Amino acid sequence: MHGPCLVLAGAGSGKTRVITHKIGRLIQAGLAPQKIAAITFTNKAAAEMRERAKGLIGKAAKDVVVCTFHALGVRMLRQDGAVLGLKPQFSILDSDDVTSILKDAGGSTDAATARQWQWTISGWKSAGLNAEQALAQAADDNERITAIVMARYEERLTAYQSVDFDDLISLPLKLLRDHESVRQKWQGMMGHVLVDEYQDTNATQYEVLKLLVGGNPADGARFTAVGDDDQSIYGWRGATLDNLKKLPVDFPALKVIKLEQNYRSTSAILRAANNVIGPNPKLFPKNLWSDLGEGEPVRVVDADNEEHEAERAVARIQSLRAEGALLQEGKQYKEFRDFAVLYRANHQAKPFEKALRKAGIPYKVSGGQSFFDRAEIRDLCAWFRLWANNDDDPAFLRAVTTPKRGIGHQTLGTLGVFASQYKLSLFESLFSNSLGSVLAAKAVGSLHEFGRYVNDLEYRARHTEGAEAAKIFMMDWLKDIGYEKHLLDGEDSDKVAAAKWSNVLEFCDWMALRCGGQLDDVAGITEREVKSLLEVAQTIALLSTISEREKDQDVVTLSTLHASKGLEWPHVLLVGVTEGMLPFKLNDGADSLGGSEKAHESANEDLAQRLQEERRLMYVGITRAQRSLAVSWTRRRKKGREMVAALPSRFIAEMGLDKATVREDPREKLKALRAEFAQKALSSAAAAAQIR
Repeated sequence: MHGPCLVLAGAGSGKTRVITHKIGRLIQAGLAPQKIAAITFTNKAAAEMRERAKGLIGKAAKDVVVCTFHALGVRMLRQDGAVLGLKPQFSILDSDDVTSILKDAGGSTDAATARQWQWTISGWKSAGLNAEQALAQAADDNERITAIVMARYEERLTAYQSVDFDDLISLPLKLLRDHESVRQKWQGMMGHVLVDEYQDTNATQYEVLKLLVGGNPADGARFTAVGDDDQSIYGWRGATLDNLKKLPVDFPALKVIKLEQNYRSTSAILRAANNVIGPNPKLFPKNLWSDLGEGEPVRVVDADNEEHEAERAVARIQSLRAEGALLQEGKQYKEFRDFAVLYRANHQAKPFEKALRKAGIPYKVSGGQSFFDRAEIRDLCAWFRLWANNDDDPAFLRAVTTPKRGIGHQTLGTLGVFASQYKLSLFESLFSNSLGSVLAAKAVGSLHEFGRYVNDLEYRARHTEGAEAAKIFMMDWLKDIGYEKHLLDGEDSDKVAAAKWSNVLEFCDWMALRCGGQLDDVAGITEREVKSLLEVAQTIALLSTISEREKDQDVVTLSTLHASKGLEWPHVLLVGVTEGMLPFKLNDGADSLGGSEKAHESANEDLAQRLQEERRLMYVGITRAQRSLAVSWTRRRKKGREMVAALPSRFIAEMGLDKATVREDPREKLKALRAEFAQKALSSAAAAAQIR
């Protein structure tokens, strides 16, 4: 029960249930709840697991550590990062901060170049490489330049006492690998580790897990990994199936359990899913089955172009809703929330949004702009970050200029040069005795005033505890800096400014609830304890969404396939399933290349890997559906500004559908239903006339 265990949980086979029940069994067997850690990939999944564990285990669940890999990394670094030169209140940089620091480090003004560097550096960090190692193995001039930029970027992060998201995994690995006392401490704290979505782990996360579970690998490692090799769709993000291959090698005593019964989908849907995934090589062969009956046949809908495809999708939603009202007994799956339209890439949503709006059908685009990506929320977070870590230069620059306070870019430029010269942070430089030698007395006075104000706010935030006090503090502070006026002045439309101010108020409410212990802490600490505003401010960077905002609205969901993983809907419309979109941009292999035979083999192998991942993506899309699935493709599709001929995806043929069910025209079906309604209405009117 305590030893190494791999649970291969097929789509819809109840993996969250497996994890929560295992937690329950471990506690029953005498393991202290605080010695159990359940690690997942998103805050949303962690919150759901916490709720499920609470429902099953009761009060003991609050002591179980349920958090993301990144949140666990933050806990380790806050407690033990000092041995790496990090102070406990280090800042966590968001993607925009990283881009601007990279532009500075690489002497470039081009955001696209900086994002390319960011992507490459992130890949290296996920593979466990530092700048020196990356430079040593650079394949070309581009990679050599990126490795040099990476070295400068790392210097700046050290100076700012800041980390990026990749560091939240790579630095804990360094802690565990290079510092024995830290490793023993964390191994002692982890009585059993459960990992959700194990197939999504990257090389660094696997090494962290190995060091955390400790023990003699043959029999003493204490972990349960739950995952599905058929749903590994994040190769582009560093996730590797090698981690599944390594488990039986690194842990020979590994027990493998397969879950093949699917509780979500009908047999018709599962048969299509099994057929699609069939051609992929299998690490651990399995075949999903369901006892929910055969169900509706899977439909294939063809269309002339994207607009036509969107019209047909809307017609299908309308006909299923009407049919549900007529034909379904018991639960009627005809609410808007029962429908999802899934596609390969974000840009495919537009024609469906237009068609749904035209038909008056409410919808939401899943995976849209995160609440924390909004400028007004990023403004406030910059202030919070600066209170928590005065060395955070990106936060300093945002706070000092938002709202404007008469400190211009020339003053800040001079301050920046001065800070670099003396190797100080911008905030430390404010109070340097020599600052007057490079800046006019008025500018120094303004900077001093700002510095004193930040120190005062930091002191007060540290001593402001509980929801009510936090709310009062934040409202007074926003009034003090004139933030609402700043929003009004910055927008042409009062309506837009009001919406932004409404977001600010919602954010303040949410922060206050966390200070009052009324919402779970993002780092997986579930005690309902009162916290100071400064403590709560330190966890903000870990959040991607405010989960409490996601009300269960009665709307159709539009989502990318990647964002749909882990979710399910009664009716799924899988759209844009053409060659070139799904699978996405596969070339013809290496046959057209010049060069050596070895280069050809390597290119063809890369192509085969990409095709396998695209096939897994199709499998994920199919297995989101519970009761009905329609797959649509277009004869022509937009490519840039022109229309090009398109072919149905090879995956449609691979689904192996009964030829009699392959074609469907939802508009004809809708027409027939309307005729049926009209006939019923006529019959009712005739019957009423006879009674009279």
